[in-house]
Amino acid sequence: MATSSGNSSGSSQMQNIGSDENLQSLMNERKRKRMESNRESARRSRMRKQQHLDGLMAQVSQLRKENNQILTSINITTQHYVNVEADNSVLRAQMMELSQRLQSLNEIINSMNTNNNINGGGFENEEFQTGFHSLMMMNNDPWNLMYLHQPPIMASADIFQY
Repeated sequence: MATSSGNSSGSSQMQNIGSDENLQSLMNERKRKRMESNRESARRSRMRKQQHLDGLMAQVSQLRKENNQILTSINITTQHYVNVEADNSVLRAQMMELSQRLQSLNEIINSMNTNNNINGGGFENEEFQTGFHSLMMMNNDPWNLMYLHQPPIMASADIFQY
């Protein structure tokens, strides 16, 4: 009997040892699968991260390109603005000079009208009458100022630097 209980005790230990080995083998297999799964997950994560980084780099490139186009447009617009401002300055100077000429002509006409009234409505000589008639004709058409034999108005944008 002792042998049978010894055998049964020995076979029970053998089953426990076999069972422990099976358990250890099963645990090792699970560990290996988990490590493999973690590696695959890490690989996918790195791929997603790289794709995200590539997308951001492409976006940076596109934004830089757009920024350069905007800067070019701003520079062109600024240059046009400076040119228009220079042209406006020249036109303002010409307008002021023309206004002064017109004012002088009006003063001459007023003076002649005053002299006409003082002299009793008559002119002293024919040359004065011809000059007065020319001025009166120009007064009706202010754009005929070229008949005054005035030098042309010359202005340049480079004298109006900011």
